[in-house]
Amino acid sequence: MTKARELADLIANVNNGSSLANKNFIINGNMAISQRSVSAVASGNGTYNTIDRWKTWDGNDGAFTSEQSTDSPEGFSNSLKLACTTEDTSLAAGTYAAFAQIIEAQNLQSLDYGSSDAKPLTLSFWVKSNKTGTYCNAIEKQDSTLYRFVKEYTISSANTWEYKTVTILPDSNIKAGAGAIANDNGQGLRVFWSLGHGSTYTGATDNTWHTGNQYATNNQVNWTDSTSNTFYLTGVQLEIGEKATEFEHEPYEATLAQCHRYFVKVNDEFASQTNAYPAYPSCRWGTNQQFATVALPVPLRGQATISITAGTGIGFKCNGSGDDKTAVVHLNTEKTGHVTFYGDSLSYDPTNGHGAVIFIHDNTTMQFDAEL
Repeated sequence: MTKARELADLIANVNNGSSLANKNFIINGNMAISQRSVSAVASGNGTYNTIDRWKTWDGNDGAFTSEQSTDSPEGFSNSLKLACTTEDTSLAAGTYAAFAQIIEAQNLQSLDYGSSDAKPLTLSFWVKSNKTGTYCNAIEKQDSTLYRFVKEYTISSANTWEYKTVTILPDSNIKAGAGAIANDNGQGLRVFWSLGHGSTYTGATDNTWHTGNQYATNNQVNWTDSTSNTFYLTGVQLEIGEKATEFEHEPYEATLAQCHRYFVKVNDEFASQTNAYPAYPSCRWGTNQQFATVALPVPLRGQATISITAGTGIGFKCNGSGDDKTAVVHLNTEKTGHVTFYGDSLSYDPTNGHGAVIFIHDNTTMQFDAEL
């Protein structure tokens, strides 16, 4: 795309209500952040496994993995790689394989869905697969009446990076009251890539909104039919307007901060070289009992599920004493940007107001999950 064409398309999108900055509704569209794992992990049925903000669904007799890959088109360093590990050559009616990004509702208010001013959207991305043919995107609006928009795209050349664009125009349903997206921290839009759906979920009319349960047309290929199949994706952008513009690259730290709203993995990435948080003011609430509050990188979207995996635990040190691996982790119910650590039956009796050092011992990981 020439610079003149890019500028013209950008101006057209701005006239439709886009902004010059932060135009991309997709987070981590360049697949740079992968807190959970950079290696291949088996997909789940509605789970986040590897690259941040990208969720997989595996509801058939086949199976596939996801991982972060360095195979990418010019201008990008990473991609999402899917690999079929168990084939399903004949999809039963109620089966499916797909992945998606779910966009927080309050981030979509500029779309003006539910009004006569509802804005057009354009989805663009780079894709590569050995399996050519017709694939489908599905845009699913969650709030009020649930509507889905299905659009076909074609992978024409095997094992070749191809650039695709999909324009999503609002229809009379989206412009009516039932098309509104709530201004909250729930699910607003789910942007799907189909890998294969059984007859229960196919039969959609291409390029239209509907209220049925279809995520693909009847032309959608069955990508899960061979363990030789791979699928790569990167450079994903969803923006206001009818024209795709150049991908909006942003600093790594900015993308990481956006991902941290939904998921934070705490280990020695956030700790010092001694695997410890710095000293925080602590309180004694009973004999040999102590607690201290630590700030997360950014406030979470909402209340999180906390998990502590592997390792030898989390401990306290106060005023040079202790290092007991007895800490319990608690996410403050009203302050989603802070975590409280509790130590009980400590080997020392802490003093109010003294700094507490929180130790994350070898191979111990805490995860705070507030995903949509």
